[in-house]
Amino acid sequence: MSASKPTRVRGQYAKSAQRMSEIIEAATIVFATHGYRGGSLRDISRQLNLSLTSIVHHFPTKYELLEAVLERADQTVGTGFAAFDFEADCVERGIAPTTMDRVRSNLERPELLRLLAILAAESSAAEHPAHGWFIDRYRKKSESLAKAFAYDQSKGRIDKTRDPQLLSRMLIGTWDGIQLQWLIDPAMDMVRPMRAFFEWATPEALSGDS
Repeated sequence: MSASKPTRVRGQYAKSAQRMSEIIEAATIVFATHGYRGGSLRDISRQLNLSLTSIVHHFPTKYELLEAVLERADQTVGTGFAAFDFEADCVERGIAPTTMDRVRSNLERPELLRLLAILAAESSAAEHPAHGWFIDRYRKKSESLAKAFAYDQSKGRIDKTRDPQLLSRMLIGTWDGIQLQWLIDPAMDMVRPMRAFFEWATPEALSGDS
């Protein structure tokens, strides 16, 4: 009997993890459609045909669920994308080709881009529950990209006279803006204007992008 107990515990954990993943996915749809303010836990429970009690069992508060949704979305379309390590790829290939790869891969994830765009706009209000999360996200993202630009400079991929901090903020602004335009009008080309940014700002950095 003692040999079967760990299997049962692992099975319970796997079921719980699966349920949490399903809740996060449903919440992503609800928040991407209605925003955080407009989407409710009841909306999410209806998506899954679950009781509200089941949702609260895994995520006691709406904000805890929001945070889980944001973390997963950011890991998927942000600089922590699980399919490849963004920072490691920047070291190997440079920030321009790595960013362009990310832009192309994100074309397949409009629902996550929409979620982040909606919640980022909502969280511009200081009283929004995700206000601090987005401040921290943009600070970390800016620092990470600035380091990538500086590393490229140390390797001779980018002119050393350019300001990596300024390039970082400009890239974030361009990237977010182009993504938003594409979400509004999917017929718009997102890849070409993003490549044009690097052609204008750091043309020497594009040698590794085809």
